[in-house]
Amino acid sequence: MKTEKTFVIIKPDGIQRSLIGEIIGRFERIGLKLVAMRMCLPTPEMARKHYTIDPEWVRKAGQKSIDNYKSKGLVPPSDNPLEIGNKVLGRLEKYLSSGPVVTMVWQGAHAIQIVRKLVGGTEPLSSDTGTIRGDFVLDSYRMSDQDERSIRNLIHASGSVDEAHQEIDLWFKKDEVIKYKHIQEAILYDVNLDGILE
Repeated sequence: MKTEKTFVIIKPDGIQRSLIGEIIGRFERIGLKLVAMRMCLPTPEMARKHYTIDPEWVRKAGQKSIDNYKSKGLVPPSDNPLEIGNKVLGRLEKYLSSGPVVTMVWQGAHAIQIVRKLVGGTEPLSSDTGTIRGDFVLDSYRMSDQDERSIRNLIHASGSVDEAHQEIDLWFKKDEVIKYKHIQEAILYDVNLDGILE
């Protein structure tokens, strides 16, 4: 549990808004350890690979979008999850490949759940104040749909252990994820705190 890893992307809008340090600082302050990081410019093909690691992603994304429309009393543009999902995927490919991104691997107890909590919900409008998306983004599904673009929400974070492993393997080579000791781990993980006065 103490060495759980999660994958994070600061997306092009996060880079353009100069929020790299702010985002990294939030993860560092809670006690997570950065074990890999790179800035790169993803191709549309790499963006597609990222979002379709789960072969069911297109259908799930389409169904989520349809359900979201209906929960707000709106009529979805289609009731076909694959049609909607492919439209969402096309917009995400364009968005993720529109500029540089920062890819990272964070490690620590409950890393996946902690990062998701700090990041907030996918839609910034409904994300809680205090989350990265809730504090720094004013976008909504309604605006992005109206503009026929992907929602701009600064960041991607893995949703499960399996997803994290697959995403880390897609974006980083094994030897690029560094194993090292961090001084704060003594406070976070030392059972008896008996190392403090030594």
